[in-house]
Amino acid sequence: GGTQKLQVVELAQISATDPQTIVITPYDGSIIGEIQKSILESNTGFNPIIDGTIIRISIPPLSEERRQQLVSLVHAKLEGGKVQIRQVRHEAMNDVKKQFNEKEISEDDLMHMEKEVQRITDDTISEIEALGKRKEEELMAI
Repeated sequence: GGTQKLQVVELAQISATDPQTIVITPYDGSIIGEIQKSILESNTGFNPIIDGTIIRISIPPLSEERRQQLVSLVHAKLEGGKVQIRQVRHEAMNDVKKQFNEKEISEDDLMHMEKEVQRITDDTISEIEALGKRKEEELMAI
């Protein structure tokens, strides 16, 4: 055989039997040992165990420190999302004003469209904030 590097996902089906267990089922049973070896050498800290035709990996519970790091990451992603939403709002407002300035829409339409853009912006920000809060609660639950 060759020494081509492949990702596990290309060689096996990967599933989770529960939040703490990953099961890897190789498409070709003859490479199960190589998959186990590559996971052991990947410095993930995982200990893959061969169980017949599958590999089981138990995921250790997250430490308090790691949970806090992940919560910080959620907050950073949330802020990035809000910035992108505001950029889209800014572009939409500019488009609406341009249509008004070019006499394509009336002042009433302008006001209505600006309110609608703001409503959609507020709703979308509320939605991602709720998702972030839910994810934070999930991460901090022991």
